[in-house]
Amino acid sequence: MRKLSRRSLMTGGAVTLAAAGAGTYTIYRLFAQTAAASVMSPPEVLDAVRQGDVLLVDVRQPEEWQKTGIAEGAVPIDLRRDDFIDAVLAVRAFEKQPIAVICAGGVRSRRMTLWLDEAGISPIIDIPEGMLGSSVGPGWLARGLPVQVWNG
Repeated sequence: MRKLSRRSLMTGGAVTLAAAGAGTYTIYRLFAQTAAASVMSPPEVLDAVRQGDVLLVDVRQPEEWQKTGIAEGAVPIDLRRDDFIDAVLAVRAFEKQPIAVICAGGVRSRRMTLWLDEAGISPIIDIPEGMLGSSVGPGWLARGLPVQVWNG
């Protein structure tokens, strides 16, 4: 049996990690493609909101809205509300109006898009960059997109 050198072990480990990373990315892409929500960037959503085609819902908390403002055209609805789904449906302009969901960095928006889908509401759009940015992109604020002051 041949003894492996340290270099062989390191190279093999790097190849294994790269393959694992590629596999993780592939699994993520498959999940993203089969999930109910589509994904849009902040500029794409802003254009759709300005056209009146999409309802943009900011699911962050009031302290966050106060600190950064809310995206232009967004309706702030705290995800912790007991009547969250009813509140979202109440501001929808028409029955099948797409609902785009934004939070700080994409985690809560993803969770809420899944929850809305489970409630039978569609179409849903996730904004994974969020207001502050994430690994997906720089986010609404860093892109210099317009915000509205939130005063409660």
